[in-house]
Amino acid sequence: MIKRITLLVLSLLLVIACKEEKKENITKLQGAVFGTTYHITYLNKADYQKPIDSLFNLVNKSLSTYMPTSDISKINQGDTTVIVDDMFVEVFEKAKRIYKETDGYFDPTIGRLIDAYGFGSGKEKKDLTSEEIAALMENVGFDKVVLKNRKVYRDSENIEFNVNAFAKGYGVDVVGRFLESKNIDDYIVEIGGEIRARGTKDGKLWKVAIEKPNIDGTRSVQKIIELDNESMATSGNYRKYKVNTEGKKIVHTVNAKTGLAEESNLLSVSVRLKGDCADVDAYATAFLAMGLEKTKEFLKEHPELKVVLLYHNEAGELAEFVN
Repeated sequence: MIKRITLLVLSLLLVIACKEEKKENITKLQGAVFGTTYHITYLNKADYQKPIDSLFNLVNKSLSTYMPTSDISKINQGDTTVIVDDMFVEVFEKAKRIYKETDGYFDPTIGRLIDAYGFGSGKEKKDLTSEEIAALMENVGFDKVVLKNRKVYRDSENIEFNVNAFAKGYGVDVVGRFLESKNIDDYIVEIGGEIRARGTKDGKLWKVAIEKPNIDGTRSVQKIIELDNESMATSGNYRKYKVNTEGKKIVHTVNAKTGLAEESNLLSVSVRLKGDCADVDAYATAFLAMGLEKTKEFLKEHPELKVVLLYHNEAGELAEFVN
């Protein structure tokens, strides 16, 4: 009997020790980057805050339009001597592929339009006229930009290259790959709502929430998603918008085909993929511009993409499309 009790106590102690050890092996990092916040959780007790901060700095140095000394800013300013790094090359090639796949709905050359509408780093123009939009659209088109021998060539100096639409997603990937290089298989990285999750926590898949598109400023959950070695990005026009002098709502997603920034019935797009977060970040932006029906058609050709689309139906009620 004593032997049984001893074995039982030892077993309990081992379970407790394992739980404590597992708890100690979880590291959580958080802070601010890219104009938003980040949260990183991984199953390892090593502190990688400093190298991750260094990676964030490298992303900014290459791709931030808010830093006048970054490579992308210098290129937009007309510096033809810039030799871009591997980060820039990867982002450029991803952008080119998704630009072609989405028939131009994802287009990183709408920087001047984004600025004009007041959502970029440049000067805002109040109440854009149709003539002003048409003039800005003359310098839109990713087919007018070429990357050759690590140098960027633009058809016109008025073309502004802007990858902010999926820069957060790319930053998520950079951190995720770094953790994997340290043999960390179980982690979740989130920057401004864009997420990359790999492995599990306590043997269960990582769970994330999709917000309900509340226009009154409150926050509530629409749906809980389990990420099975997936990345997920969410874009919405219900929170980030401006109102012009005529009382018309101007949303932050600019339609690269029309140059307009109009609200549609599609309120929120969440895209996930067993792949990079930069990709789903770009697709989410494109889908908002496409609208509900075009997005559904696109998804028929891309079954690898899983989505949650939140929209207003004909009755004006919140509806959900999940594939």
